[in-house]
Amino acid sequence: MAGRYAGKTIVVTGSGKQKGLGQAILQRFADEGANCVVSDLAIDSEAEAVAADLRARGAEVATLACDVSQADQCQALIEQAVARFGGVDILVNNAGIGFMLKPLLEVAPADWARVIGVNLSGAFYCTQAAARAMVAAGKGGRIINIASQAAKSAFPHLPAYVSSKHGMVGLTRASAMELGAHRITVNAVCPNHVTTGLGAQQNEYFSRLLGFATVEDYIADMHRKNPMGRPGLATDTAATCAWLASDEAFYMTGEALNVSGGEEMH
Repeated sequence: MAGRYAGKTIVVTGSGKQKGLGQAILQRFADEGANCVVSDLAIDSEAEAVAADLRARGAEVATLACDVSQADQCQALIEQAVARFGGVDILVNNAGIGFMLKPLLEVAPADWARVIGVNLSGAFYCTQAAARAMVAAGKGGRIINIASQAAKSAFPHLPAYVSSKHGMVGLTRASAMELGAHRITVNAVCPNHVTTGLGAQQNEYFSRLLGFATVEDYIADMHRKNPMGRPGLATDTAATCAWLASDEAFYMTGEALNVSGGEEMH
C-alpha cells in the first residue's frame, strides 16, 4: 500500500474502542500505509470491529491484548508486534482512564493507584519496552504520548488524572533526553476535551457539577469559550500524531504540543 508510512509499524495502546482517540490515530496511519497493532485491555468484538475497519482501509492488522499497568504485558505486547511485523517504528501511549471523578478528599488510595498505574506507569512500561526494541533494531523510532489539556492545567474532581497527565509530560522529557542519541524522538500531544466514550462520561459529570441544565448546554458553553469555536475532534489529535511520526518532525523531541484550538496556550 502506498503512503508515507508504508512498511512502518505502529502500536497504539487503548485503541480497541470505536470512536476513541486510539481508533482515530490508527485510521490515519492505516490510510497512509502503516501496519497497525490494535491493543486494549481485552480483544473483544468492539476491538475486532476496529481492526476490521483498518483492514478495509488496506492495512495489515494485529490485535493484541495488554493491561498496560503490568510491565510484563507491555514487554509481551512489543515482542509480539516485532514477531508479527519485524519491528516497531511508532508507539503511541494512548491507554488511559479518567472516569474516576471525585473530590480530592474522597479519592480512595486504590482509585489513585489505578489511575496512576494505567496513565503514567503504563506509558513508562510501554515506552521502555518499545525503546529497547527500537534501540536493538538501530533504525530510530517515534514515541508519542497522549497527554491532555490536564497536563497543563488543573481541573476539579480529577486529582489522579491531572497528576498522571502532568507526570506524562515529565516522562516525555526524561525519555527524550536519553533516547535522542538513538534517533528516537519522544513527544506528547495535549488535546483539549474530545467527546469519546470517556469524554461523554465527563460531559455528564461536569454538566451537573457546574450547574448546567443539560449536557447540551454544557457542550454549547465549551464551543463558546474556545477561540476556534468548538471542542477537539479525535482527528485533530490523529493529524498531530501523523506529523510527529513523520520525517518532517525528526528534530522535534521532548515537546508537549497543545491541540486545543487555542484553549490552552502554554
